[in-house]
Amino acid sequence: MSGLNYLEACTIGLVQGVTELFPISSLGHSIILPAFIGGSWKADLDMTAKDSPYLAFLVLAHVATALALVAFFWRDWVRIIRALFTSVKDRSVETADQRLAWLLVVGTIPVGLIGIVADKELRTHLGKPIPAAIFLLINGFVIFLADSMLKSSSKGRHADDGTTPATHGESTEIAADRRLARLGWKSAAGIGGAQAFALLPGISRSGITMVAGLARGLKTEDAARFAFLLATPVILAAGVYKAPELAKPANHSILGPAVAGSVLAGIAAYISVRFLTKYFENRDLKPFGVYCVIAGIVSLVWFSVHH
Repeated sequence: MSGLNYLEACTIGLVQGVTELFPISSLGHSIILPAFIGGSWKADLDMTAKDSPYLAFLVLAHVATALALVAFFWRDWVRIIRALFTSVKDRSVETADQRLAWLLVVGTIPVGLIGIVADKELRTHLGKPIPAAIFLLINGFVIFLADSMLKSSSKGRHADDGTTPATHGESTEIAADRRLARLGWKSAAGIGGAQAFALLPGISRSGITMVAGLARGLKTEDAARFAFLLATPVILAAGVYKAPELAKPANHSILGPAVAGSVLAGIAAYISVRFLTKYFENRDLKPFGVYCVIAGIVSLVWFSVHH
């Protein structure tokens, strides 16, 4: 049975922590990078292999990424969760925080149901380098399309698109959540459901969710914030759902490397979300689209030749 050493785990942990939040697909990179390196990396880090320890490690790395998101947005989550409980208690949805809390619930349900049904099938049949390269290329084109759509519609946005500034004494986070709370229920479900495309290796969870948000009229920074908030419960739930795999006796030997790699994944994710929340205040998605297209083409050519 293949194993997982510290160098492999730490390298993939860093890559996963960054690529989960940058709109360039962590799953795609987790498949493509080991295949590029080859040798023991290709054997050890093959998620399609039966009882793969690599998959168990990725579960733990994703949980670490989700915990990094919780740590970064902890004040917001305290406010949102408190609002959810008061909404349930009072049986009403009156405040912006209460509405945002329920929008996140509505946005999480579709991808959760799809993930339970389709995750194993998609991973088994598509968790290979060539499909990952193709979807990474598609991810780049989708980002280009969203960037073009954003620029062409920027002059005609309506008042609810995120142009409302923060009021006196109101933080930018609360102002952003007040804008997000104006989303319709169908829009929230559509944006959240878009995360299901991230089950395809090479399609970025954060990227596709941001694109869906932009299509609903959100500004880039608000689309990014909603994407990161939506990702947190989904990644945590997936980690809990797949946690029993970590307890298998066959995976005990990889726990040391897996923990080390996951710690690095969490640190990388925290730094990434801190950077990206600032980046998207005045920058667009185009550089990530360029990267995905180039990486997708190079990977597709390479693996087609060396198949």
